[in-house]
Amino acid sequence: MSDALFAPVKTAKAPRARGAGQQRLRPGEAGLPVGLGSASLAEAAPLPLAAVIFDMDGVLVDSEPIHFEATRSLLADHGVRYSHEINDNFFGCTDRDVFRLLRARYRLAPPEASLAAAWIARVVALLGGPLQPMPGVPAVLDALRAAGLRLALASSSAPAIIRATLAGLGLDARFEVVVSGHDVERGKPSPDIFLEAVRRLGLPPAACLVVEDSFNGVSAAVSAGIRAVAVPCSSTRGQDFSLASARLKDLLELPAWVGANR
Repeated sequence: MSDALFAPVKTAKAPRARGAGQQRLRPGEAGLPVGLGSASLAEAAPLPLAAVIFDMDGVLVDSEPIHFEATRSLLADHGVRYSHEINDNFFGCTDRDVFRLLRARYRLAPPEASLAAAWIARVVALLGGPLQPMPGVPAVLDALRAAGLRLALASSSAPAIIRATLAGLGLDARFEVVVSGHDVERGKPSPDIFLEAVRRLGLPPAACLVVEDSFNGVSAAVSAGIRAVAVPCSSTRGQDFSLASARLKDLLELPAWVGANR
């Protein structure tokens, strides 16, 4: 397994603040993913916005520390010391992709499916404690729905983790469509999960907006032809969000941005 797969994710210096923590960015500034030209993204902009698709981990709840602890403890059981430096490569990735790579890198004996299942069980157990929603949850979701926008969730997490997280946050009924990374063939940064979300919504990609906290997530959205707004969490603030249409300080800034860009 090539160590290139574990190269640090693309990072960038923090952008200079614009307005109330909001940074407008030029689509394609750092180069669009293969298969989508800048013209495609430009063509997406004129359609009226009809739906907002949210990532979950790091956007609605700061669950990245929970995920890291579950991975660290699981790998420790196999004699592997797991670091934040390695973990940073996996923000937005599915558990099967993570453990396929980790199993190969560390020559772990259990099948990747067994490792992933053990990890999911640990995460669900850790989610049993009180969950702290991100600022603006659920008020921002309710404001967007009141403005006539449909809401979807597209999370790389397993269905059991999604259910436990939404239940812990009291958000079970907020999303019309929920897509797990287990529902599609390829995880982020491939566009599959967002293409499936818009398919279930019955909308063209250009009529949707994705809210993401990671480079992998923003890349997946743009590859799907969907505008993306980056709302980094504490674990992803140093990542490169130059493909995003905007970078916001937190979700509380989202309704105003949507109102100005519908």
